[in-house]
Amino acid sequence: MKDPKKNRNTFRLFAKGRTRCGFSMVEVLIALTISATLLTATMAALDGSFKSYTVTTEGASTNVVARIVMQRLTAMIRTGDEFGPYPVNPITTPTLESDWIEFVSFRDPVSNTERITRLERREGDPETGPFELWYIVTTYINGSYDSEIQAPLLVNLNDVVFTMNYDVGPRLKRVTVDLIIQPDDLQDVALGSALEAPVIRLVASAAPRLND
Repeated sequence: MKDPKKNRNTFRLFAKGRTRCGFSMVEVLIALTISATLLTATMAALDGSFKSYTVTTEGASTNVVARIVMQRLTAMIRTGDEFGPYPVNPITTPTLESDWIEFVSFRDPVSNTERITRLERREGDPETGPFELWYIVTTYINGSYDSEIQAPLLVNLNDVVFTMNYDVGPRLKRVTVDLIIQPDDLQDVALGSALEAPVIRLVASAAPRLND
């Protein structure tokens, strides 16, 4: 026959052993501190990766847009005629630097219609950059003003310079377009990112075909 007293002692030891299987408050606090530290480090790494990705993609997209605009500018210059501004004396000062250029982009002798295209640098919005490149087309019929359209081609420009080389006439020989662009957007400002995409500089030259 089993001893009841012995059974009671065995139960007490078993119950006492079960109470010792949990974590103490100090151990829980240490575990929480380690978990919080790891989560903070992970979030910081993810945030840095996201900001770096944003800057990289912004620079790439701005580069593509700027190259398309540059190709369009050189194409318009090649097909243009009667360029301005021009130097007072092309013999002594054949090269002229300007922040604008204009030329005849279309002429129809039958309807006596003429379009003047002007590309100029304007003061930009403080949120998008110091300068903007604008495209203005003015239509004249029989020598009188008819209509005008204008739109920005590029924003967030650091600078844009048109270097024009003239011959006697004055006849434009070549135009060099120098664009300096700072890739950026409002999202970078909102994120508080300290990263900045590298400045993009594009330089291209074109000669008017009508002067050949």
